[in-house]
This record gives sequence, C-alpha cells and structure tokens, in this order.
Amino acid sequence: MTSLSRKLLPSTSALAAFDSVARLGSFSLAADELSLTQGAISRQVMSLEEQLGVRLFERGARGVSLTREGETYAKAIGIALGDIRSASLQVMTKTHANTLNLAVLPTFGTRWLLPRIPKFVAAHPEITLNFATRIGQFDFEKEGLDMAIHIGQPDWPAAESVFLMDEMVAPVCSPAFLASHPIARADDIAGLALLHMASRPGAWDHWFKSVGIVAHQTPAMRFEQFSSVAQACIAGLGVALMPLFLIESELKSGQLVQAFDHPVKSPSSYYAVAPLSRINHGPVVLFRRWLLSESETFRAQTAG
Repeated sequence: MTSLSRKLLPSTSALAAFDSVARLGSFSLAADELSLTQGAISRQVMSLEEQLGVRLFERGARGVSLTREGETYAKAIGIALGDIRSASLQVMTKTHANTLNLAVLPTFGTRWLLPRIPKFVAAHPEITLNFATRIGQFDFEKEGLDMAIHIGQPDWPAAESVFLMDEMVAPVCSPAFLASHPIARADDIAGLALLHMASRPGAWDHWFKSVGIVAHQTPAMRFEQFSSVAQACIAGLGVALMPLFLIESELKSGQLVQAFDHPVKSPSSYYAVAPLSRINHGPVVLFRRWLLSESETFRAQTAG
C-alpha cells in the first residue's frame, strides 16, 4: 500500500471518535459513548486532523462545532460507518442469505399480517423476518429493506408491484355518536365532523361521489394511522371512512357501527412490492408466494 493510500484510510478508532463527537457535539459525551477518556477521544480526533491535513472542529469555550469541511466529512463517514456495522452484523450472524427485511403498514401489519405470520414461520423456519413500519414510498437500498406491503397504486419506481387485495371502506362511528347524530340519508353525513387519514386526502370525496353527492367538507381532524382514527371514532369525535376488514373486532364488539350502510371499494389497493434488484432474492420469492396464497384465500372468504 502506498503512503497516499494509507493517508486516505484513517483508523476506524479515529473515525469512530470523530463520528461520535460530530453527532454529540462534545468530547466528553463522545468519551462516555465509546467508554474512553476525554483525552483519548481528543487525541484520536487530533490524529485524524493531522492525517487529513484539515481542521475538522472549531474549539471554543462553549464547546466544539464542525467546520465546513468537518460537516461534509461527518456526513460521509456516518454513512460509511453504518455500512460497516451492517456488513459486520451480517457476517457475524451468517443469516443475510436467509433474512427478509420487510416494511409493513402499521394497522395492516398488526391486524391482518402478523396473525398469519406463524404459518409462514412454521413452513420456513430457516428464514429470519425483520419488520419495519413504513407508510408511503421510500428508498429500498437506503433503508436496507428487501420488500414492502404498500397501499396505493402499482407505481413504485424501479420495483415490482404484485396485487394482493382491494379493500372496502364505509363510514363508521361510535353508537353514542350515531344516537346523537341520526343519519337517515348519505348527505346527512356531509355536515358532521369527518375524520381523515393524512395518507388518503381524497377518500371522503370518493365516497360522496359514489352516492352522487358533492359535499363541501369543513376542516376536520387528520390522523397518520388507522388505529388512531378508530380510537377517535370510539371516543365519539366524528365519522371516519375505515377499511372494514381492519376493524372487524371493533364492529363485532359494538365499539363501532356503520354510520351508513354503503361500503365502497377504495381507489387504493394493497401490493407486495420489491425492488428489481431483490425480486429473485430467495426469502422474497418464498414470502411473496406465501403472501399471494394467503391473500387469495382471504379474498375468497370475504367474497363468500
């Protein structure tokens, strides 16, 4: 290795010290994080600055701050160290080839998918499943994920989207709310407090259109997750459009009731999505095949 090559490859201990100080903004906090003395951290950073020939921190009475060069270097080093940690974990566990990193929608995951997962685990005990919660599209490579269950349209860039199921939505509320706000016709709903999902801004417009109404909706509460919307309905805060299959337990228990008997197919559907670079990854192939079988069975049951 040439002297230039060595200069361009600082020690990992020096890089770890620099990364810690850059993130925490303190030599003492970095020392605590890395279980080293403050002096050792300071020496590692000074050694790195000497090796690079660049000052990475401004040191003052109020602490330390990154220089412009330090900010640029910190971003790159943080990513590189993260990649090294991830690669090391994969080698240490020796499970990367049999691991599936799956992104799931929160309510769909807890209400529909996870109760069925034991069957997949029993059929494929060699595969380790790791779950992450994601709403909307994201960068598979950056997130380190192999596959996602997505609600929307099959338009994910550089990915394969496989249809799983549609969903039927209907207006629901608490029995007490319905008793105090009688609904005889669909347009009675338009004047009530309508609860919204932030990810589905046009859901109510779609429902009103299905019953031939152009409703002028007043500003209302918005939520990120269906579980929060359900709780808001149970608390009597208004009426929400909810996927019926995700609130079966609340409907059976009587916590929620249909405010008006007019279910409508949502314009969004559920898809199993995998980046093109991972569609032939063994665990992705097996999980997609199992997921399609489960969704087909579910569709048949609900159709009947």
